[in-house]
Amino acid sequence: MSASAVFILDVKGKPLISRNYKGDVAMSEIENFMPLLMQREEEGALAPLLSHGRVHFLWIKHSNLYLVATTLKNANASLVYSFLYKTVEVFSEYFKELEEESIRDNFVIVYELLDELMDFGFPQTTDSKILQEYITQQGNKLETGKSRVPPTVTNAVSWRSEGIKYKKNEVFIDVIESVNLLVSPPHLYPSPSMAWGQERRLYARVHPVLCHVHPQVNANGSVLLSEIVGTIKLKVFLSGMPELRLGLNDRVLFELTGRSKNKSVELEDVKFHQCVRLSRFDNDRTISFIPPDGDFELMSYRLSTQVKPLIWIESVIEKFSHSRVEIMVKAKGQFKKQSVANGVEISVPVPSDADSPRFKTSVGSAKYVPEKNVVIWSIKSFPGGKEYLMRAHFGLPSVEKEEVEGRPPIGVKFEIPYFTVSGIQVRYMKIIEKSGYQALPWVRYITQSGDYQLRTS
Repeated sequence: MSASAVFILDVKGKPLISRNYKGDVAMSEIENFMPLLMQREEEGALAPLLSHGRVHFLWIKHSNLYLVATTLKNANASLVYSFLYKTVEVFSEYFKELEEESIRDNFVIVYELLDELMDFGFPQTTDSKILQEYITQQGNKLETGKSRVPPTVTNAVSWRSEGIKYKKNEVFIDVIESVNLLVSPPHLYPSPSMAWGQERRLYARVHPVLCHVHPQVNANGSVLLSEIVGTIKLKVFLSGMPELRLGLNDRVLFELTGRSKNKSVELEDVKFHQCVRLSRFDNDRTISFIPPDGDFELMSYRLSTQVKPLIWIESVIEKFSHSRVEIMVKAKGQFKKQSVANGVEISVPVPSDADSPRFKTSVGSAKYVPEKNVVIWSIKSFPGGKEYLMRAHFGLPSVEKEEVEGRPPIGVKFEIPYFTVSGIQVRYMKIIEKSGYQALPWVRYITQSGDYQLRTS
């Protein structure tokens, strides 16, 4: 059992549009939603599911809108929430921005989409590319006088149309990994070799930052989070109705086939696009699917493994009485020399009352962003094995104020092409189509920064 009705409300809780799918819940029940929501907010017990008698409200908020599904008992909550988020995705594809104005300006299309997205409380066609084949931006409806039914709606492969043709058949595979890091403050002080000639006048804290755990961090700080989040995205230009089989160096697969000595990765929290045959994957770890046309995300995964930091950061703060402060930052690339990190941005927090900034960098450029109280050191190209320095000088009316405020975390952004930190590899991509054409698969690997934070005391 799924949703009985779906409502789109404005920020005050007034219904803008609704669709009653089953008729077993009175439409007037929605009047109880906003009072329940406000009551829970006041109590500090806000939840994604609110109940009034036998009626349950499952809701999400997007921009200045509430999307609410009503249902009776025994509903599949995860299915309902998945549907609501998919509805947001589809509407955003149609209207670019999903907000109150776009709903008011497109009532006809919204009603048509709601009719196609769900039938009698169960999700139906939820792929925006398929919906756009017969529900246009102008709101043209299907001709009722003719028995024209979009083939994708009745086709077993609802996410792909038949009759697709390309002169050149190709598949582009992007393996993208983001590294997340959260480290508590290490209490490390610089040795004479690290203080760059002014060690005896410094009172400082060294900040190791980035990409998982360095052994020094464990001694005095603790890693609260260290993980790799990966996605495999495809761009498909293939004719007909091809079947694709993707092979990875998956540890479970290697163990099943007696190749446990080969280099492999252990994937966790794997999520697939609906096109993947899950039963086949459960049986023998084969990723088999008939792909949608164009761009889509085939799968996502997570790894909790820890690796050597790709970029190592040390930051030293030097204070002179109550008048000025100097921040010295050293960045070192600890990845292979043949690789290059692009678009590196190192965000170093500074006191909120700092002024008169002056910078000196061995490479790249630094700028002060006063609205965020940070110095951003930008390095366009950072080769592996290289080491760079940045000095920032600020006037500082009150040194004590920084101690009251505390120090926000240091962060780094970067992207390293042709490289994955986990070591995941696409071993093969087989493309099978009844016409027997030859197709070219192309693979690209990218490692990028995710959510990196180093908390400072």
